[in-house]
Amino acid sequence: MAAPSTQTVALTVDQADKLRVLLEERGFEMNQPAYTRFGAKGQGVTVAVYEKGPKLVIQGKGLEDFVTFLLEPEILGEARLGYEEVHQPEMFAPHIGVDESGKGDFFGPLVVAGVYVEPESARHLLAGGIVDSKRIGSDRRIAELAELVRTTPACGWEVITLGPSRYNALYAKFGNLNRLLAWGHAKIIENLLERVPDCPRALSDQFANPRELERALQGRGRTIQVDQRTKAESDIAVAAASVLARDAFVSWLADAESLWNVKLPKGASPAVTDAGKTFVNQHGREKLAEVAKMHFRTSAIVLGEL
Repeated sequence: MAAPSTQTVALTVDQADKLRVLLEERGFEMNQPAYTRFGAKGQGVTVAVYEKGPKLVIQGKGLEDFVTFLLEPEILGEARLGYEEVHQPEMFAPHIGVDESGKGDFFGPLVVAGVYVEPESARHLLAGGIVDSKRIGSDRRIAELAELVRTTPACGWEVITLGPSRYNALYAKFGNLNRLLAWGHAKIIENLLERVPDCPRALSDQFANPRELERALQGRGRTIQVDQRTKAESDIAVAAASVLARDAFVSWLADAESLWNVKLPKGASPAVTDAGKTFVNQHGREKLAEVAKMHFRTSAIVLGEL
């Protein structure tokens, strides 16, 4: 079984400290990137142990040897690399994963995506380096991985992009974001079931009210088992869906910036508020709803209503 190009492993604090000592003893070049306890380079790999977790991320051509001959025997005490099908067999069974991007961003669309995998496509995506989009810092890398998802054999996919105008109308109709998200997830599942009608299961992140997604499903969608859980993005199908959704979000934002000739930052920071005021000054109050989610408190600030 091919090893993935990136490996992420949860460590205890003691394991992280032991790994640092071990790498120093073996002559690794030590460093400390932002947000990490430490980083290291050597033996064909780049290693970073992040404060949060702690979490170990390993990349490089020597990844398989590093994990097999150093990490597993010396730190973890068990074999993990290449054994995903043993530890997480449900990830390789036929199923649909659903995720979204843009719900916390003032500018831009809400994008919902879904990916269907079976054993072979799940292995292909895992070996290709598919991980949750939130762990990928580069838009270019997101685009590369999105193309991998789209071209993987036996991998069905679906993307729904709700531009701000459509999003604002639907938000007014549904009354809250949870119901709108449930509608989007349900549409993705139903659309994919048109192509893979025998798919037995769908997986998404846990909704604030789990019954919202069940209520939103119609017709064929009500025959499928729908699982919701926290950190669903650890599943390869959900991770692949997150990559497609983020790629569509980033692409929409880039096109909008070119169209309106205004920088539209991600998120909902003070920089976003400033960009909103610039947009309104250049294009008028009535156009803001074409690029922004108007129920955000940011819109009232931008429009001088707060």
